[in-house]
Amino acid sequence: MRTSFLALAAILAIFSCNETDQKGTMVSTSFDSSYQPAMFTDPNRLEKIKTTFAVIDSLYKNHTTDNHLPAISFGIVVDGELVYKNSYGYTDIEKKTPATTASLFRIASMSKSFTCMAILKLRDEGKLNLDDPAYLYIPELRNIKYPTADAPHITIRHLMTHGAGFPEDNPWGDRQLADTDKDLMEFIGKQISFSNPPGIAYEYSNLGFALQGKIITKVSGMRYQDYIKQFILEPLGMKTTTYEYADVAPDKLAHGYRWLNEKWNEETLLHDTKDGSWGAMGSMISSIDEFAAYMSFHLSAWPPNNAAENGPVKRSSVREMHHPWRWNGFNPNYKFPDGRNCAITSAYCYGLGWMNDCEGRTYIAHSGGLPGFGSQWRIMPDYGIGVVAFGNRTYAPMGGINLRVLDTLIKMASLQPRQLAPSKILEQRKNELMKLLPNWTNAEQSGLFAENFFPDYPIDILKKQSIDLFAKAGKIIAVKEMKAENQLRGSFIVEGTNINMEIYFTLSPENPPLIQEYHIREIAKQK
Repeated sequence: MRTSFLALAAILAIFSCNETDQKGTMVSTSFDSSYQPAMFTDPNRLEKIKTTFAVIDSLYKNHTTDNHLPAISFGIVVDGELVYKNSYGYTDIEKKTPATTASLFRIASMSKSFTCMAILKLRDEGKLNLDDPAYLYIPELRNIKYPTADAPHITIRHLMTHGAGFPEDNPWGDRQLADTDKDLMEFIGKQISFSNPPGIAYEYSNLGFALQGKIITKVSGMRYQDYIKQFILEPLGMKTTTYEYADVAPDKLAHGYRWLNEKWNEETLLHDTKDGSWGAMGSMISSIDEFAAYMSFHLSAWPPNNAAENGPVKRSSVREMHHPWRWNGFNPNYKFPDGRNCAITSAYCYGLGWMNDCEGRTYIAHSGGLPGFGSQWRIMPDYGIGVVAFGNRTYAPMGGINLRVLDTLIKMASLQPRQLAPSKILEQRKNELMKLLPNWTNAEQSGLFAENFFPDYPIDILKKQSIDLFAKAGKIIAVKEMKAENQLRGSFIVEGTNINMEIYFTLSPENPPLIQEYHIREIAKQK
């Protein structure tokens, strides 16, 4: 697979394309077709994943019983495909309507990433800037009173990252879905109570996403629901996903319940008001079958690659959505579902959460919770996998079970993240460097090193260090393959009869790139 990619890259030249900047001006961009995306190296990866399905199914089934869920619907996405799905229980208890993966559940705050994706689409089209003051689009915000004299104006980016200074508003925000834009503007006119000045802290705000819905409507000239449907949902094939429960076929609609006094009590579904923006924070209704397409699109943004763009927004904008924009936590004592201690740190992106654990694994996720419903989706871009689960019980806890499922899947299938193959220039510099070692003969005249190199690494020290280590290593048995950190940095092992050596180098931003940093060290021989 790697050989065919290199062969293709070798016959491709530098491609040029046109893009539109934030002001709507056409700008020329180019890319180097020799860039090699990271790849999975296990050809049996999918087959190994399939062996986990029975165990994962039982985990979700037990979770349904243990947490009094009337119904659960879930799916596993791998490399852009919904490879496993199932459902248990009833979407309508009274009518005993069985849940299916086509059943439509209100997904609550999982709606937020769609709102941010719409904002980014408008940004990419040059119709707004993320650092614009929000009052440019909602004039009523111009007159709000900030908590301090030095507070900045709230920007669109503040709203997208829960950084506007509004107080955490769960569960108050859950009850605002049916409010109109007139209600929202009257609310602003009475002044907003701030918990912090804008821009200094993370605090989860449904209000901030209602304001984004209003901005989408103002900038696009369409109701935000219609804009998202036309430009995001429909291009992804999400034909039955909607915002208003009255638009859903009765046999497909999941009713919501609260477990109270040892029985299920049906919750009243809230309408998504046609002239209101609050639904942008949590009104979307979707199925596992359709939401999987949205997950697949997010996963398709990784790794960066040269494939044609065919999504509702650019892949680079999706990756921007996954960036940890506002840090919100560090837990050194976090325990995974299997009980092991593994520290995590977390941040908020654009309508999404980011988490990185002690093993270097990155997770992108968002939960949803409303009266009658609880949901979550979680993807691991480096592993090409994701899970999603919907339940129809008030604030049904799905985050923990999804993390457990991913952890189980990785362990049982012995999954590894994508591996980055060394670029052509890394391989070239490695071979050239090895011809100079250990004596560094004529190295200063070789033209392989950046102008900083020999002032930073005196040649006499380089010679002594490498000659001593090579002598200690004995006969050289093998020069191992390059282990790339990125396109211009990496290391490789030189195996000797007595010891092994690791050689690390990084290349400069010049064209062609030259060696700017180098280190050699003894490492233990693996038994």
